[in-house]
Amino acid sequence: MVVFDSNFLSYAVLVATAAVLFYAALTDLRQFKIPNELVVVLVLLFVVHTAISGRWSETPWNLGFALLIFCVLAVFYGFGWMGGGDIKLLTVALLWTGVHCALLFAVLLLVFTSLYTLAAKLGWAVAQRDGTDSRMRIAFAPSVAAALVGVFMLGCLQSPA
Repeated sequence: MVVFDSNFLSYAVLVATAAVLFYAALTDLRQFKIPNELVVVLVLLFVVHTAISGRWSETPWNLGFALLIFCVLAVFYGFGWMGGGDIKLLTVALLWTGVHCALLFAVLLLVFTSLYTLAAKLGWAVAQRDGTDSRMRIAFAPSVAAALVGVFMLGCLQSPA
């Protein structure tokens, strides 16, 4: 009988989460949409990771923080500054990071979004122009995915000692 320790299982969930994030990024690049099913899978993976890694004590803070950010982002959605899928994906990403890793995530998100925007302006990356004005729409999921995977890889979500 093969027995896996909790660290191995925790890392396996992070790898599965990275794969789902990669798929969400590809879908957003192709269709400029993020399917709700992927967001649900990311939430379920968060619950599994939390159970395996023993991070239950942080969960109420993570939920509260993600809900607060969702409310702020809903205002941006109301003004047409963000898409609905982007808001859902960003909320789930912040559910994963919680308050503890949010600054690292925000810095990585800024870097990846800036690089993607520059690449789009240079014509090296996919972007759409809004028909009503000259605003450029970028696929936001690749930047969110890269930032969250970066948080994973930098060890910010390590299990408590």
